[in-house]
Amino acid sequence: QVQLVESGGGLVQPGGSLRLSCAASGGIFALYDMGWYRQAPGKQRELVALVTSGRETTYADSVKGRFTVSRDNAKDTVYLQMNSMKPEDTAVYYCYGRINERYSPAASGYWGQGTQITVRT
Repeated sequence: QVQLVESGGGLVQPGGSLRLSCAASGGIFALYDMGWYRQAPGKQRELVALVTSGRETTYADSVKGRFTVSRDNAKDTVYLQMNSMKPEDTAVYYCYGRINERYSPAASGYWGQGTQITVRT
């Protein structure tokens, strides 16, 4: 069964940096888009950054120039490097992967369990 396991969340001061990792495992036939969404209290989940299997990237306007998404296809892992962090980046960050599970006819979206990031002094 496919699983996405995140690591790297926590508390950071404004202006600081954090790096998130998310490893996919379990019966993967093909891994397509991977990336990160976030959900702040009282708000809808929103796209932060996405990277395709061809390494094309998409970013939310609010994080452009500060966050960088990347992937290691050999490790089925996606990363999010977050710099110049702001209090408004505070949210639960969810890893996302569009994955074709072995023996499945089509790809489906999978989510990690979420990791809390808090930006404050």
